[in-house]
Order: sequence, then structure tokens, then C-alpha cells
Amino acid sequence: MIQTFARELPNGTTLSCRAAGEPGRPLMVFLHGFPEAAFIWDDLLEHFSRPEHGGWRCVAPNLRGFEKSSAPAEVSAYRAHLLIQDIEQLAESERADGRIEALVAHDWGGAFGWGYGNQHADKLGRLVIINSPHPGTFMRELRSNPAQQAASAYMNYLARPDAEALMSADDYKRMWLSFTMQKAGPDGYGWLTEAVKAKYREVWDHGLTGALNLYRVTPLKPAVPGKPAPEIPELPRERLTVEVPTFVFWALDDTALLPGLLEGLEDYVPKLDLKKVPDATHWIVHEQPAFVAREIEAFLQRTQ
Repeated sequence: MIQTFARELPNGTTLSCRAAGEPGRPLMVFLHGFPEAAFIWDDLLEHFSRPEHGGWRCVAPNLRGFEKSSAPAEVSAYRAHLLIQDIEQLAESERADGRIEALVAHDWGGAFGWGYGNQHADKLGRLVIINSPHPGTFMRELRSNPAQQAASAYMNYLARPDAEALMSADDYKRMWLSFTMQKAGPDGYGWLTEAVKAKYREVWDHGLTGALNLYRVTPLKPAVPGKPAPEIPELPRERLTVEVPTFVFWALDDTALLPGLLEGLEDYVPKLDLKKVPDATHWIVHEQPAFVAREIEAFLQRTQ
């Protein structure tokens, strides 16, 4: 059964969370992306909390800016180190040692998952990334790959000052396009039922500014046509390596994040376990939750 609660953190942020499993059990944390929310993980929370699948304590926070979590208006409040701090303090609120045995992350959640794996390897057992680019390969592709530059052009649209009005107009018409502009999965868009749409409307009705601020704050965006290319930072290698066992689960029909992002990934992640999934899109967690759960479980068993 899914539990919901609000967790106040020492840094002043409140995260609305969904959870399953007994507190005190090994901790598995799930991080969502845009334009999603913690509810996307419900099937996996219930799966991994069952004794026959590990009996984990499973917690999925709504990231700051999403659903009922704190949503400061300032763009600077969404810098990556602050969201990584949210994850760290959430883990410490669950366990005295603050240890996360498995961190599962998708899309923007993966950006903070990569950062957490780099900064807190001593408190992390394993990392699972689902269609979220490693910053090292993303920086490279944004600089040099015209195809990825074009695929990422939407980021500048979502960073516009008027993005809230644009994305909420006509019953969130453009938000729905975030899903349906991707190539349809094996079952089309059958997962996007009226019940799922109602859950999304409830999340988005709390406001879009926090979520859109993620696109405003990041320097990792392609150039806007007619304007100088943004200065993409050069991060030192020690800021990019992830030493914990890492499973990268990549749906190959993702039209926003191209397979070139996987090239050279092993240079940053020495304990890499990579699975490429054909005929699946960026929304694979929605499309095939049981398959995703099985693949993650198999990885966890391989790295016991």
C-alpha cells in the first residue's frame, strides 16, 4: 500500500513523498523527472517493498518545485547541489546512517542521481539511471553533435519567461505533447489514460514555475538560433566520475536523448552495467513498469 507524507528537511525544504515498505529496511529512493511526479513510481514502490522482491523501504519524493513540495520562485533555488542536498537530507530522515542502498532515477531525477553518485558514493550502494544523460557525455554532445543540439532545442522553449502560460494553456495542451511527440511505444499511448491524465492535472495545478526553473537554471542547453552559443562549463573529471555499481537502462526510441549520449560512458562510470531497450521511449516507466522492475531487480541481484 502506498503511503503519502510531507517531510520537512533541515534546509527548510518540505518534500511531499510517496512510500511503501517498513521504515528501517534497506532504503531505495526513486527520483522522477519533468513533467512528471512521484506517483509514476507507484508500481515499483509496491513491487520492491514486497518480501519476495527484497522487502525494501521505498521512498519517492516529489522534487522541489513539483506537486506539493516546496516551490521557491527564485531560479537559483534549483541549482543542482541544492536538490542533491534534498536527497541527502531525505535519506538521513529515513535512516540514522543516511545510507541509500539503491537510487533509481529518470530524466531530471537522473541529473541529480548522477550528482549524488559522484558526491556521496560512501552513502550509496547502487545507482540506476533510466534515460538521463551523464553530464560528461551530455556536455560533449551539446558542444559537438548537431543532432543532439536539435533534439535538445525544446529546453530553451521551456526556459522562456512565459513558459508557464504557454504550457498551461488549453488544458495543458503543450504538456501533453511532451508525451505524445515521442515515438509511440508498442502499445501506442495506451498508458496515457484519463485516470493518469487526472493525476497529472492535479500535479500541474499546483504550479509549473518550480519545474520550469530547472530548465532556466541549467547551463547545459543548446544555442538559441540567432544568439551566441551558451558557455557550457568544463567540469573537472573528479566532478564527473561515479564509482558505485551503476545500471543504465536506456530506451532507444527516446527522441530527446539520443544514443550518442551512451558513447564513452564507461570512462566516467567504471562499474557500468548498460542495457539498451529497443522499441521503447523516454516514458518507458509508464509504458513497461513490470519490465523495468524486473531489470532493476536483476541488476540488484547481480551486485549483491
